[in-house]
Amino acid sequence: QVQLVESGGGLVQAGGSLKLSCAASGRTFSSYVMGWFRQGPGKEREFVAAISRGGGRTSYADSVKGRFTISRDNAKNTVYLQMSSLNSEDTAVYYCAAGSGALTPTARYSYWGQGTQVTVSS
Repeated sequence: QVQLVESGGGLVQAGGSLKLSCAASGRTFSSYVMGWFRQGPGKEREFVAAISRGGGRTSYADSVKGRFTISRDNAKNTVYLQMSSLNSEDTAVYYCAAGSGALTPTARYSYWGQGTQVTVSS
């Protein structure tokens, strides 16, 4: 079992930045591919970014490429999502997830956090 707890969400103005964190406990963090997903109001959950076990490879949704950066610190059992140039379309609940598949939007993730709300005001 892996327990995931997101933090760092909040209210930010358009054009601003925010950094999300996801702390993991349980089984070995470094054995998991980690991903960030989001679900906006009235929308389906969508893939945002993923990072390989060692952190050397990343993958991003086209909508956030160049604005968001995913990273991880295996010594701290934590994965991060640095978000910049935020706009209203980024308003959503953001979830981190742990899996064992590829860095693709459709990969299977076995464990999910409870989510953290990000609201971008225009």
